[in-house]
Amino acid sequence: MVSNFTPELAVDVLRDVIVSLVRRDGPALSSHQFGVYLTCYLKDGDHTVRGLAQELGVSKSVITRALDKLGALELAERRTDPADRRSVIVERTAAGNAMLQDLRNIAAATAHASTMG
Repeated sequence: MVSNFTPELAVDVLRDVIVSLVRRDGPALSSHQFGVYLTCYLKDGDHTVRGLAQELGVSKSVITRALDKLGALELAERRTDPADRRSVIVERTAAGNAMLQDLRNIAAATAHASTMG
């Protein structure tokens, strides 16, 4: 239940989700990469390198390095903004959507197990 979801339980669920991700056969993302990935997939609208840097409070070079890894894993793609050729838009991919669904399933199972036990 949500009313029983304490900070301690939230951290336990986070740990269990991370351990599940470590154990599964899939990409290993740093916290920066994971932050960029989740922001792109959970927040609506077009995401730019500049906008992601501002939202996450990091430099554009941190975002660029994270996007390099996400691109190599086919979890995100970059394209030039046709309205402003100096700007780069980050797009979601089929592989990224599949990973998000896996993450949701892991989180739901972990949260359920944590609240039942």
